Amino acid sequence: MYKKLCISGVLLCTCLSFSQQAKNEKVESLDEVVLIDSKFLLNRENSGKVVTKISTEELEKSRGQSIPEIINRVSGIEINGSRSNEGQNLGYFVRGGRNREVVIMVDGVQLNDASSIANDFDLRLLALDQVASIEIIKGASSTLYGSGAATAVINIITKEPVDRKVGLQYQTMIGTNNTSEDKNLSVSRLEQAVVLSGKLSKFDYQVNFSNRYSDNISAVSAPEGAEFEDNPFKKYNVYARVGYRFNENLRFYFYGNLDKFNSSFDDAFMYADADNRLISDQKRTGTHWIAKYNNGSFIFSNSYTESNREIVSEFPNKFDSKVYAFDAHNKYIFNSRLHTVLGVNGNFSEFNSYNRPFGETVFQQAIGADVANFDIIDPYVNVVYLSGFGLNLNTGVRLNIHSEYGSHLVYNLNPSYVFDMESGYLKALASYSTAFITPSLFQLYDTSFGNTELSPEESSTWESGMEYKAGNLRLSAVYFKRFTNNFVDFVVVDPANFNYQYRNISDEFVAKGIEVEIELKLIGDISLSANYTFTEADRRFALRIPKHKVNATFAYNFKEKTNVALNYQYNDKRTDSFFNDQTFGNEIVELDSYSILDFFIDHKVTNNLKIFAGITNLANADYEEIYRFNTRGRNTRLGLILNF
Repeated sequence: MYKKLCISGVLLCTCLSFSQQAKNEKVESLDEVVLIDSKFLLNRENSGKVVTKISTEELEKSRGQSIPEIINRVSGIEINGSRSNEGQNLGYFVRGGRNREVVIMVDGVQLNDASSIANDFDLRLLALDQVASIEIIKGASSTLYGSGAATAVINIITKEPVDRKVGLQYQTMIGTNNTSEDKNLSVSRLEQAVVLSGKLSKFDYQVNFSNRYSDNISAVSAPEGAEFEDNPFKKYNVYARVGYRFNENLRFYFYGNLDKFNSSFDDAFMYADADNRLISDQKRTGTHWIAKYNNGSFIFSNSYTESNREIVSEFPNKFDSKVYAFDAHNKYIFNSRLHTVLGVNGNFSEFNSYNRPFGETVFQQAIGADVANFDIIDPYVNVVYLSGFGLNLNTGVRLNIHSEYGSHLVYNLNPSYVFDMESGYLKALASYSTAFITPSLFQLYDTSFGNTELSPEESSTWESGMEYKAGNLRLSAVYFKRFTNNFVDFVVVDPANFNYQYRNISDEFVAKGIEVEIELKLIGDISLSANYTFTEADRRFALRIPKHKVNATFAYNFKEKTNVALNYQYNDKRTDSFFNDQTFGNEIVELDSYSILDFFIDHKVTNNLKIFAGITNLANADYEEIYRFNTRGRNTRLGLILNF
């Protein structure tokens, strides 16, 4: 820990030294900008990627839904479990990948749980009322965002304090929570959120509190003639932030989070009713510094996270982990054509696990942090060149220095060419990126399934496409193909004795596909957006991933007071696997395709009061995300927002 604090102290001193020579940084005023693909504010036409931004306005049209449900409407992304019982484990399937190949960040800092199987961050922990916008980039992005960024980076940007001394917002929602077969219309979803924020001279502050409760659905679907008990989900979130602006060129804020949920779940192995529970809580704290100087800026962000998970079942377990992460980078603009980022990223992880032997009443430690730990220090550099005659280049390299696996180099080459048109532009883009995914501490050291002989996964991604923008129309199409070697999988070693282990697969894993997006503003305040994704992966790795997926949103703003939105989603047939207790092996089953239509409306009653309502799964479609697990049918929600 002393080593981590020393590194942070050196970087912070560097940040403060930059501020002594601070002058106003020139930032071009841009109508439509992207940040995530280069860490610079660039015109979208100069970006070599097709970046998805979920704006504040779009999030407001999704009140009452969860963050995974909203992200699940983005092209190329399937968040499996987001339509099931609210406590269901989530699978992040992006371009045929898995959870460990997606990096999730909050305000530019990577989050992960070192005790989880995939070392991933659990989106169930976050509250939507804290989020201002979400930016997503797909494809290998390890150069800028480190190990694990093989298929996507999701950056969740939190809300800023309001620009007045005191601002108070209260939001509440009630709703139903039924399967398609359940006709019970009782209130079984509740949500509340309170936000207090403001600015006082050079200080700003913000405090968020929210809770969410849902019931009335069992996780596993009961066989005909049987009735399973409901599996409730409870969550609460607390967020506090204090910031200070020294001058126009130097500012910082300090924050703290407490996120916790308690979820009941059934026996997924035998598809039986059970009184199991998962209790998960996460405490996060950190700082964010920005120091501007002539033609550049220095940004330092860090976070310290303690995660605790307890599984209450016939085989109880406890896990806890500690993760310290930081990112420090210097952005410098040599001129209007050359932008550079020079940075270093660090991650220090450790975890403990405990189990309770059969017949015992006291937990015993199975894995200790003295063994289950590793450190990652990654220096990186990224360069953006804007030629001025249409050619743009985004390229970079990162040296991954891992305490267990030594050094590994990853790089990215992303050229694009923009053809200026009278009413817009036509952009051609291509990229080749490599990624390096280390096994998680769980996969390495778990006493039942771990394997210390695992090698890191390596992947490379080709991408090419076009984007057309003219007036109120944006149209893009991207083809991708990804190759993965040393894939880490859960392998049956001896089924008769229930012997499983994580092992590397020698075969090369290939995933490819096409993503098409369209955004169109029609007459007046009517807009239409849609996307189509085709994903083809090797059969062994295609579980729960639809080959064809369509999302569409129709929105209408009536007299600036009423917003109406219709969201449509189609998921093609998918395969899933289940354990057959007769043959003691996994078998493949095909899940039917399905379509979902959601409706949302909100109305501004006064300057201080807004009401909203929604209906999900209007047609009450009966479908499965996961074999023999329940999903939500037609449900309604009603809420209001008060601002003071």
